Amino acid sequence: MTEQHSHRFERGTDGPKVIVVGVDGSDSSLRAAAYAAGLARRQRALLAVVYVQPVLTAGAALGVPVAGTTDEIAEDLVAQIRDAAERLKGIFEVRWEFHTFRGDPYNGLVTAADELKADAVVVGASEQAGHRIVGSVAVRLVKAGRWPVTVVP
Repeated sequence: MTEQHSHRFERGTDGPKVIVVGVDGSDSSLRAAAYAAGLARRQRALLAVVYVQPVLTAGAALGVPVAGTTDEIAEDLVAQIRDAAERLKGIFEVRWEFHTFRGDPYNGLVTAADELKADAVVVGASEQAGHRIVGSVAVRLVKAGRWPVTVVP
């Protein structure tokens, strides 16, 4: 008699297969992307580059067209990543995808990591002073305890 095993997703069993990195155009997020790309290359993992578009800001509440601005940021990030990938072609091969989610950065990254079945999450350290009091996205991801989280300064 053979036993049927249903396929169940297991995180981190043989090293990461999918590494999610959050980018927002800040210097620390771009350093995080470079670090995550190195991890992905060494582990032969898929690098999922995630930009979380803000849903509503103070500017949007006042009628300023924010959606167009965040779309431009996403397009600019994709262009930067493609340029870097093209420059390194043949030297530094990494499989990567770009994903855009909407919402606040924490919930957007959680959604991305869940939907993409991430084995690891990489983020840049917050550059905002207020995060020392309230807590940064990185701290919240670590506290969630659902994935290994690497914070790149």
